[in-house]
Amino acid sequence: MDLTNKVAIITGGASGLGKASAQALIAKGAKVAIFDMNEALANETATELGAQCIAATVDVTNETSVAAGISETLNKLGQIDILVNCAGIGPPAKVINREGEPLPMAQFKKIVDINLFGTFNCLRLAAAEMVKNKPYNSDGGRGVIINVASVAAFDGQIGQPAYAASKAAVAGMTLPIAREFAFHGIRVNTIAPGLFMTPLAESLPENVVEALGNSVEFPKRLGKPEEFAHLVVNMAENDYFNGEVVRLDGAIRMKAK
Repeated sequence: MDLTNKVAIITGGASGLGKASAQALIAKGAKVAIFDMNEALANETATELGAQCIAATVDVTNETSVAAGISETLNKLGQIDILVNCAGIGPPAKVINREGEPLPMAQFKKIVDINLFGTFNCLRLAAAEMVKNKPYNSDGGRGVIINVASVAAFDGQIGQPAYAASKAAVAGMTLPIAREFAFHGIRVNTIAPGLFMTPLAESLPENVVEALGNSVEFPKRLGKPEEFAHLVVNMAENDYFNGEVVRLDGAIRMKAK
């Protein structure tokens, strides 16, 4: 895919890995719509990234909200070629806490709602627009969907039952959806990032960040958002990249805790 003038939606695009992906795609000539719950930050990011970027306040778990964001994208940018599903949360919580109380179902459900249902909600609605695109190459390609899982999908730690389950589900639906969407010329891939220097990591004490970096095999540091974004660009550009779940983690394998 030649990214020039292609239109990408990035959920959770106002900061962190989403923002880095927006910057990288714009640098390749794409236009970007940032979907984010943080209206002020989304607008600030869109202004920073320039005329090739717009922002929409979107709750990925809400069908009406996502549909409205997609309509706004179509009205302002004309089409949808790429979706990058970066929106997600992962607050730690054990199944049984120190007081012996079970994890509230509402807390478990919220994480699954955003990480899994939110991802699926956005991809189904975006794909419904992608199928209308004219093929952009001789293979009949019409679009690209890039979901974001986590190494927790495979190496889930204590305190991550909801997060690991939701990300494992995102990884698990990659191939069946890629197989279904092959008929429409839409490729589907998933990135499973390890430890990255996101705004959350930046808020941690320096010694904690150093210890986290030392847990990575090589290089001994946290991943850079631009390294994640580089893979996003490659997945979008490489027309043979399809149906894959790719760990981007410096060969880390997470310990139990």
